[in-house]
Order: sequence, then C-alpha cells, then structure tokens
Amino acid sequence: MSSSEPYLSIVRGDATPEETAALVAALAARAAARSAAGAATRGARPTPPPATGNWRNAAHRLRPGLPHGPGAWRRAFFPGG
Repeated sequence: MSSSEPYLSIVRGDATPEETAALVAALAARAAARSAAGAATRGARPTPPPATGNWRNAAHRLRPGLPHGPGAWRRAFFPGG
C-alpha cells in the first residue's frame, strides 16, 4: 500500500464526510482500547484457560490399568483387600 492510496475506502453506499469521520473515530477508539488493554495485561500473569469437564477427555472414558505383580489377580477383583 503506497502513501497515495487511501487507508480506508467506502465500498458500498454514499457516506457523508461526517459519517466517515464518525467511522474513523469509532475505529480509532476501539484500537486505542485494545492497545490499552494489551498494555495492562502485558505486565500481569496470563490467565489460565477456563477449566473444562472431563467429558471431553478421551482418557476419562478408559478404565484404569490392571495391577501387576504377585497377587495382582486378587487386587484386580477385590480392590482394597
């Protein structure tokens, strides 16, 4: 994009100069709010992703492994005993 090309162009409709100015002001305000929010969170620790239940985890649906070693068959069928 060269410096002679417009940064913003209205593709459809007839926008008045006031409407174009309002659009540019809204976009500038949004960009300023985003950069301010980014600067505020840049120094803070990142927040962890929201916790999800185990219903998504495929390993949750698998049964636990069977015990190994002497007496393993007994522990497999009589846990805790």
